[in-house]
Amino acid sequence: MAETAPRQGILSLSIKDKNALYAAYMPFIKNGGLFIPTKREYQMGEEVFMLLNLMEETERLPIAGKIIWKTPIGAEGYRAPGICVQFSDQDGGMARNKIETYLAGALESDRSTHTM
Repeated sequence: MAETAPRQGILSLSIKDKNALYAAYMPFIKNGGLFIPTKREYQMGEEVFMLLNLMEETERLPIAGKIIWKTPIGAEGYRAPGICVQFSDQDGGMARNKIETYLAGALESDRSTHTM
C-alpha cells in the first residue's frame, strides 16, 4: 500500500492486494473508512479527498471523507503511524460497496488489522 500527496488535501492511495485492503478497511465506521499509513500531519475533522486505486483496476475511485482518528509516530505497540479517513455519503456508498465486494467472506474473519 502506498500513499502519496500530490496536492494538499488530496490523497492518492493504491492497494494492490486483498490482505492489505483487509488490514486497512474499517467496516464498523458509518459509511466505511480506511486506515492510511502516513507520516504527514493532519488535523482531526479535516476534510480530505482521496483517489483510491484498488487491485488491478485502471480507474481510481474518488472518495471524499474526513479524518476521524490518528495514530502518531511512535505510538505504543509498534503500530504504523497514519490516519483513518471516514468516507462521506456523497457517493451513495459506491466505495464501500466496491471494497466490501473485494473482501466478501473476509470481513467476518478475526485476523488483526491496522485498527483492531
